[in-house]
Amino acid sequence: MTHPMAPADAVLDLYGQWGNALFLDQPVTQVEHALQIAWLAEQAGAPPPLVAAAFLHDIGHLLAIRFTAPKVAVSGDPQHAETGAAWLAADFPSSVVEPVRLHVMAKRYLCSVEPGYPARLSSASKFRLDSQGGLMTPTEAATFLATPFAADALKLRRWDEMARVPSLATPSVAHFRPCLEAVSRHPHAP
Repeated sequence: MTHPMAPADAVLDLYGQWGNALFLDQPVTQVEHALQIAWLAEQAGAPPPLVAAAFLHDIGHLLAIRFTAPKVAVSGDPQHAETGAAWLAADFPSSVVEPVRLHVMAKRYLCSVEPGYPARLSSASKFRLDSQGGLMTPTEAATFLATPFAADALKLRRWDEMARVPSLATPSVAHFRPCLEAVSRHPHAP
């Protein structure tokens, strides 16, 4: 991140400006999706870095909307995991950044090894699978599983598929600010 704000403020500013865009082909907005997945992580007893990663996992979509065009909100950015991880890396530890970076690879892995998993994907997620690398070979799957934070990325991915419920009551964005501040390397503005 290169900005004059504290990391939590920069993240919440992105959600404030661009979070009301619809989340791909789903009946929820970007911010509703983020709140639902973070709340699922919190309810599952995930540690703060994984709750933060859940909240932040699609930040790359918001960056694409902000820096390219609002149409990305509908089609999605196939590179959003890498874009988001790169943006977060200066201010958050690997325990936050890596699950964000790996959550698309986790989708590829689950589609490759778990019968029935592809049927749980949204139509947009299925459509983007090929542009994100498609199904993994057995060697790719083994390499992914051996990657640090792969287990966290798999948890995040499973919550991701459940976090698309219209009008679901969740905690507010402000509820997750302390978590973002706690895991940030630089909780205050420079």
